[in-house]
Amino acid sequence: MDKFVIRGGNPLVGTIRVSGAKNSALPCMAAAILTEDEVTLENVPQVRDIETERRLLVSMGAEVELGYGRAQHRTTISCRTLSDPEAKYEIVKTMRASSLVLGPLVARAGMARVAMPGGCAIGGRPIDLHIKGLEKMGATITQEHGYLEARAERLRGAHLVFDRITVTGTEDLLMAAVLAEGETLMENCAREPEITDLAALLTAMGAKIEGAGSSTIRIKGVQRLHGARYRINPDRIEAGTFLVAGAITRGDLIVANCNPSHLGAVIAKLEQTGVRVDIPGPDTVRVRADGQLRAADISTEEYPGFPTDMQAQYMALATQAEGVSMVKENIFENRFMHVQELVRMGANIKVDGSTATVRGPARLSATAVMCSDLRASASLVLAALVADGESILDRVYHMDRGYERIEEKLRGVGAQIMRMGNVFNPKEGETAAD
Repeated sequence: MDKFVIRGGNPLVGTIRVSGAKNSALPCMAAAILTEDEVTLENVPQVRDIETERRLLVSMGAEVELGYGRAQHRTTISCRTLSDPEAKYEIVKTMRASSLVLGPLVARAGMARVAMPGGCAIGGRPIDLHIKGLEKMGATITQEHGYLEARAERLRGAHLVFDRITVTGTEDLLMAAVLAEGETLMENCAREPEITDLAALLTAMGAKIEGAGSSTIRIKGVQRLHGARYRINPDRIEAGTFLVAGAITRGDLIVANCNPSHLGAVIAKLEQTGVRVDIPGPDTVRVRADGQLRAADISTEEYPGFPTDMQAQYMALATQAEGVSMVKENIFENRFMHVQELVRMGANIKVDGSTATVRGPARLSATAVMCSDLRASASLVLAALVADGESILDRVYHMDRGYERIEEKLRGVGAQIMRMGNVFNPKEGETAAD
């Protein structure tokens, strides 16, 4: 099992490039189910979740080519034949996004059998909102033996009001609605950039969508969609992680190939802690931190608020800030699993329910730590970059789910980080998750 060995103490200096957004690429790959024609996606990151999605689509009868070499980061999908519209547990057990194929399969094939999703153990992500929405659109849904089965001769447009904001629920029902008969009005929708990315692809495929990126989306169903070529947006969470890396190491780092407009909440919080942030170009952000960081509170919220996927990384930064930072997690109930590992490194953190109190600055010392989920892993990498000595991070397959060759990117700007074990190759598929 792969490990990272990290020696702390080096400021990160130079330019680091951001890959495409995993959380956009996954629903866009699922959207290819909606047409018999070929869909080509560009700027697709080479991470494990993408390989899992490829295996899932292939198991259903699709032809999927993940581009490597000259065609790096390009994925071509043909779902001309869907011989087995089922998301099998042995494939999706390591990926939360498995429920994203539910809506497209019902819309295109009239039935779907989908295993309940797996992925990071950061708390429940119930798909009851997916189910309620599909039922209002005329689907019959049953659940047994860990699988959901949905059937509908053709989905009908409906007025859907989400009880709570859900990103995957918005994406799943948006894909279901584009082939439904009549008009669908969805209210209290998620507004994340990943929703806008998916809607842009669907529109390029012939869908009629208004309001994506707002809380109200209107979809007029069409008879069929056609193929398209689409470029995935940069990964805002990877970009945010690199911004924090530059700040925590007191570096001078340019984060390139990002979208600064998607990073508003993160940039504002970094500036509040005393980090200098500049936007020298339309796709670059520069961070410099040469003074003492100041404590600042965060409270995670749906976009455009501070993202839950940046909470762990910010907590690592807060351990180096002067004063007390309050970190409140409002999205997932079990997203403080990185705390005990940070404490082992010397951090002063106390957790009370959904709030963590971080007192800094703390002198972090290197030790062996365990990665528990994707973003927790990122926080431990950040902490190790400033810890005294050599840290060993175990179970870094979590990192490989969402960060493309992060050790190579960080090494390119001065980090002393090395992977030990079998070098990750996306074409080799999944490793066994403990």
